[in-house]
Amino acid sequence: MKLKQTLVALGATGIILSCATNPFTGKKTMALVPNSQLFPTAFQEYDKFLSDHKVVKGTSDAAMIKRVGERIAVAAERWLNANGHEGYLKDYKWEYNLVDDKTVNAWCMPGGKIVFYTGILPIAAGETGVAAIMGHEVAHALANHGQQRMSAGLVQQGLAVAGNVAIKDEKSRNAFNQYYGVGSQVGVMLPFSRAHETEADKIGLYLMAIAGYNPDEAAELWKRMKANSGGQAPPEILSTHPSNDTRIANLQALAPQAKAEAKKFGITSFRK
Repeated sequence: MKLKQTLVALGATGIILSCATNPFTGKKTMALVPNSQLFPTAFQEYDKFLSDHKVVKGTSDAAMIKRVGERIAVAAERWLNANGHEGYLKDYKWEYNLVDDKTVNAWCMPGGKIVFYTGILPIAAGETGVAAIMGHEVAHALANHGQQRMSAGLVQQGLAVAGNVAIKDEKSRNAFNQYYGVGSQVGVMLPFSRAHETEADKIGLYLMAIAGYNPDEAAELWKRMKANSGGQAPPEILSTHPSNDTRIANLQALAPQAKAEAKKFGITSFRK
C-alpha cells in the first residue's frame, strides 16, 4: 500500500511540476512534453506533410494565406508584448502554406506551422473569413493546446495502467477497463477538447480584431460551416467540438469584447 501511495504522490508531484501558464487565461496547464521537444518534432512532421502534398504557390489565394497569417502573427506578438509576455514567440517559426485538397480544414502545429486546404476557401468566402479561421488555428498553438492534449493523453494512459496493476481480480479489471475507457473519454477528454475549441474561438477573435479584421465575421463563417455540414454532426456531448449553434452564439457574444480589445491597440475600423 505504501508503494502505491508513493507512486501516486510522485505522479502528482510530476504533474504539478510539469506545468506551464497559459498567457491568455493565466491558468496553469499540463506540460508533460516541453515545447523544446514538441516544436522540433512538429517542424519535422510539417516538412514531411508538405513533401507528401501539393502545395499551392504563386497564386492570389496562396498570397492571401501568407498575408493574413503574417498579420495574425503580428497581432499575437503585439498582444503578448502588451500583456507582459515579451519573448513568448521566440521559438516559433511561422510558416503559412495553402495545400490543394478538397478537405474543409485548416490547422496550426505547435510552433506556428500552418496549413490551409483549398477546400475551406469557398466557405471562408474572402479574406476576413480566412482571418477568422487563421486566428482560431493560431490560438490553438499559442495556448499550447496540442501540448495539453498530449499531456492529458499521457495521464489518461498512466491511470489506466495504474488501475490494471492495482486491480488483481480479472473480472473487476475488465469492468474497470470498460467503464474507465468510456468515462474518461466522455467525461474528461471530450469536454477538455471542447473547452480548447471555445478558448481558441475567443483568442482567435481577439487576434483577428487586433489584425484589423471584423470579428463579427467569425459567427457568419460558422453559419456557413453549419450549412456546409448539412446538419450532420454528433451530439455535442460526444464531440470534440461545441455544436455549431453553441459556437455561433458564443462568437456573437464575444465579438464586442474583441472589438474593445482591438481598440486598446488603436484599431477602431476594420478591413473590408
